[in-house]
Amino acid sequence: MTYFLAAVLGVVQGLTEFLPVSSTAHLLLGEKLLGFDDPGGVFTVMIQLGSILAIMWLYRAKILHVIAGLPSEPDARRFALIVIVATIPTLVAGALFSTFVKSVLYESPAVFASAFIIGGVVMLIVERFRPAPATLNAEHTPVGRAFGVGLCQMLAIIPGVSRSGATIVGGMLMGLDRPAAAEFSFFVAMPTMIAAFAHDLLEVKDSLAPERAVEIAIGFVMAFIASLLVVKPFLGFVRRSGFAPFAWYRIAAGSLLFAARAAGWR
Repeated sequence: MTYFLAAVLGVVQGLTEFLPVSSTAHLLLGEKLLGFDDPGGVFTVMIQLGSILAIMWLYRAKILHVIAGLPSEPDARRFALIVIVATIPTLVAGALFSTFVKSVLYESPAVFASAFIIGGVVMLIVERFRPAPATLNAEHTPVGRAFGVGLCQMLAIIPGVSRSGATIVGGMLMGLDRPAAAEFSFFVAMPTMIAAFAHDLLEVKDSLAPERAVEIAIGFVMAFIASLLVVKPFLGFVRRSGFAPFAWYRIAAGSLLFAARAAGWR
C-alpha cells in the first residue's frame, strides 16, 4: 500500500510541477489526504529530482547547444545570461525565507487556499489585460524583462503560488506571448529546481534511510514519467486555450479547501 501511495504522489508531483497550479501544495495536501508519512520531508525532496531530470531530458539538445556555444557564440552566452538573471531573485528569497516558509506556511492549508484563489484571479486578470506580446520566442527575452520574470518567481516560495504560474504570469506581464512565457518558465525551472533540490537535500540528508529507498525510487520514476508526458501537451493546450482553465481550477481548489476547513477538516 505504501508503494502504491508513493506512485500516486509521484504522478501528482510530475503532473503539477510544470503546470501553473503549485506542485508543492498539491503534494503536501496529497500526503495529508492519503495519510502518507514523510518524516523530514525526505520523499517530497527526493522525487522532485524526477521532474528536474525530465525537463532537462526534453530540452537536452538546447542545453548541450548552449553549453557548447558558451566560449564562442554570443547567442548562447546571452541565453545563459537571461536564465541566470531570472534565477537570482528566487535564490536570494529562498536563502532568506526558506526556514520560515517550511516551518510555518507549509503547515497552513489556509495559506494554500488563499494562494490558489489569489493566483487564479491574478491569472485571469493578466490573461485579459496583459500587454500586447512583444517577444514570441523565449530565447529572445530581453535581460531586463528576464529579471522581471525572476522577481515574480520569488513569490513562488509561498506554497500554493506555483513557481511555473508565477513565472508564466510574470512573462506575460513582461510582454512574452503565452507559449514563450511557458517555455521560458521551463528554462528558468532547471537551475531554480536544481538549487532548491540541493538545498533541501542537505537539510534532509541525515534522515535518508535505506528502508525507504524503494518508495522513493517509485515516486522518483513516476514523477519523471508524468513530467515527461505533460510538458509538450501543456504547451499545445496553452496555444489553443490560454491559461484561464488553470486559473478557474485554482479558484475552485482554493474554495474547496476553505469549505473543507469550515467543515472541520484540519
